[in-house]
Amino acid sequence: MGWYRNDYYGFRPYVSVAQRRRNAQKHVAKLVKDGRTVSPVTIDGRTIAKTFWGKAWCDNLESYSDFENRLPRGRTYVRNGSVLDLQIEPGRVTAVVSGSEIYRIEIKIKPLASRRWNAIKSQCAGKIASVIELLQGRLSSGVMEIITCHDGGMFPAPSEISLDCSCPDWATMCKHVAAVLYGVGARLDDQPELFFKLRNVDHLDLIKQVGRVQGMTRRGAGGKKTIAAGELADVFGIELEGPTRRQRPASPEDAQPRVKPKPAKPAKPAKVRKPAAGSLPEVG
Repeated sequence: MGWYRNDYYGFRPYVSVAQRRRNAQKHVAKLVKDGRTVSPVTIDGRTIAKTFWGKAWCDNLESYSDFENRLPRGRTYVRNGSVLDLQIEPGRVTAVVSGSEIYRIEIKIKPLASRRWNAIKSQCAGKIASVIELLQGRLSSGVMEIITCHDGGMFPAPSEISLDCSCPDWATMCKHVAAVLYGVGARLDDQPELFFKLRNVDHLDLIKQVGRVQGMTRRGAGGKKTIAAGELADVFGIELEGPTRRQRPASPEDAQPRVKPKPAKPAKPAKVRKPAAGSLPEVG
């Protein structure tokens, strides 16, 4: 059996990749059997995050010198499927990571301070047109700067993050925690609303600041909210047909009252001149 170096506990027995995978599969099967919904992090290729929110999270993570020495190993772990389960809750991330053993990770993140959240809402007021635009990251450069700013933005600073892993590494950030933090970025690619959930704020507040959800809803018959056709096309990726003839707005000509024409009067029969008295009718 091989051995590998652990800086805190000397040498530990080496566990092959094949054995790690078997241990991971067995642990996941046990979680599922216990009724837990397992949500692994799966990376397609080498790029961990591809969308605005995922990349913004990872860029912010890599900008802090406190974490930089452990991040490369974390990237390797998340790419090879070692994050077996990742759950995001308000102010908390929990995960299960496969290493030489199965480790449990808990990351606590302080809620976004009310004063900072109110300032962000005020600065973004009227600059975000719809929920879809916000979650897809189709934002102006000014709004992006407000949200991603290190001082006063929405992303947590190292001082707002508490890290804990069941592995024997006593470092502030071990490779398993780093893998989970990258896993959060990958998860935001598919569910960007989880970022706001993690920071314990409502993303709709960024739009409600201007009084209503602009461009997302309109009033239908009876005052009910309906999704505009243009937004439906964005959400489902389909083109919708234009309004039918019945739905077509009335033109000015249509608005004019139609006058029913009067029926023509029947022609009067021609008068027959009576022959004068004593005269004979003409014979043809």
